Amino acid sequence: MATTDFIAAIELGSSKISGIAGKKENDGGIRVLAYACEEAASSIYKGAVYNVDKAAQALTSIINKLEEQLNNSIAKVYVGISGQSLRTVRNAVSRTLDEESIISQELIDEICDENRNNPLVDMCILDVAPQEYKIDNAQHIEPIGVTGKDITGQFLNIVARSSLKKNLEYSFEQAKIEIADDLLVAPLALAKAVLTENEMRAGCALVDFGSATTTISIYKNNILRYLCVLPLGGNNITHDITFLQMEEEDAEKLKLKYGDALYEAETNDDEEAPAQCTLEDGRTFELELLNNIISARTEEILANVWNQLQLSGYEDKLYAGIVFTGGGSNLKNLERAFRRISKMEKVKTAKSILPTVHLFNNEPRKDGTHNTLLALLLTGKENCCLQEVKPAQPVTPPQQLNVFGNDEMPTQQARTEEGTNAQGTDKNTGKGTDKSTEKGTNKSTGKGTGKSTGKGKAPNPNTKPGGKGGVFSGIGRAFARFAGDIFDDDDIK
Repeated sequence: MATTDFIAAIELGSSKISGIAGKKENDGGIRVLAYACEEAASSIYKGAVYNVDKAAQALTSIINKLEEQLNNSIAKVYVGISGQSLRTVRNAVSRTLDEESIISQELIDEICDENRNNPLVDMCILDVAPQEYKIDNAQHIEPIGVTGKDITGQFLNIVARSSLKKNLEYSFEQAKIEIADDLLVAPLALAKAVLTENEMRAGCALVDFGSATTTISIYKNNILRYLCVLPLGGNNITHDITFLQMEEEDAEKLKLKYGDALYEAETNDDEEAPAQCTLEDGRTFELELLNNIISARTEEILANVWNQLQLSGYEDKLYAGIVFTGGGSNLKNLERAFRRISKMEKVKTAKSILPTVHLFNNEPRKDGTHNTLLALLLTGKENCCLQEVKPAQPVTPPQQLNVFGNDEMPTQQARTEEGTNAQGTDKNTGKGTDKSTEKGTNKSTGKGTGKSTGKGKAPNPNTKPGGKGGVFSGIGRAFARFAGDIFDDDDIK
């Protein structure tokens, strides 16, 4: 059975391009109806599209797979944008009024528009997070209705390289896929799906540990305060393991199976062989050697995360702590490793988004890898199903009304015969036009009319129209005489 009501979303990650279709349940949860993915290594690098043709081919393949599972066509999709160049930039816009007055919505809109139009070199503003408004000497989050003379709006602009957005749009344009609304900033959608309102109000840092990038989003008082993307991720760990002379695929499997961010070798007095890990080809490596490589790179990534928290100025205001998510967060003892570096106690991992997710054939997995994709699906509001446009129904012309009732409408032949008889009668009445007028009229008036009036029967006023001798029959005969008087026999023929 075809599905006609659903939301579709696509995430362009560094390791794979994923597509999903689903619908929202009445309880606020999500039911996944279709899922598909394609590898992205040949078209995307650190979240940015660098090969438009290959990205378009992957997008087309994903849409075809989703439509096959849905048994219906997709009209548009919600798309998230992220990447290495994504970051936040602060900006302030000030206005001084002629006199103290009430701050209006119109004035706030003008200040916001001026911030949006702030020129940036080779960068574009993707979204804006208003911070506070300073009115005279007081800070306000909601400035409308407050009285003052001097107002300064503080804004946090989410910016990225212009090429990041253009190449993403080119890929969908070449694949002939319509983007619903505007591009969604993926880290913002992820935060709304993973963090609770209490966490965002108290102060929380969301760390999306991805394959090629790590995104840090800091919230305080329900407002985004800082955002940056580190060009480091789980692939860096995998690449380091390949120096043990193995393919990346085997290195990834070893990382997932044996990886430990805080590995401690067991010390036994007995002379026992150290723990080993085995590849599919039969080769073995010491577990301590493998995890020394993993822990060294993990420590570097976590140290950079902590450094960004310090640069934001909110490291001591995060009362709700740190929340890890993403595929890289599955590394064993990652939380303990970050506690050791940052000395923060409140550290946890979000394996899935907050709303309940009903999977489709156990896809996508609830391991944090697809949290951004599910967040994009949760953000979508409009139905993405292709609606068939019904062709316009032809207008049926109204049927012609027969004003002659039951009498037959006079045909051309009947009108011709009656016209001929009328002309013959006029000829027999008088020879010339003037004579016929004088004689014929007087004769008929004097004798004919008198006789018919005296001896003939008076017309019955109760005769129904449409019957023999009725009103409509008289109209027909009058019309025939009128045609006979105007046209001669040759014209009628």
